[in-house]
Amino acid sequence: MSLTDTHGHAPAEGETATVLKILLSVAVFVAAWATSVVLWGIPGLYIPALALVPVIWGLLLMISRG
Repeated sequence: MSLTDTHGHAPAEGETATVLKILLSVAVFVAAWATSVVLWGIPGLYIPALALVPVIWGLLLMISRG
């Protein structure tokens, strides 16, 4: 890309909607986790993290296999 490149580089409309959905999902997840900490204290912090260990393990396997 050069300084004289005149093509627009704005993200596509569908791409923006997808990014917003992902960010909203992450925000809701974090808010729910924070609520569990407020309601149940320390167990509300570590039990969801412990429950996500197999999920993250599976994601790492999927990423490593390509």
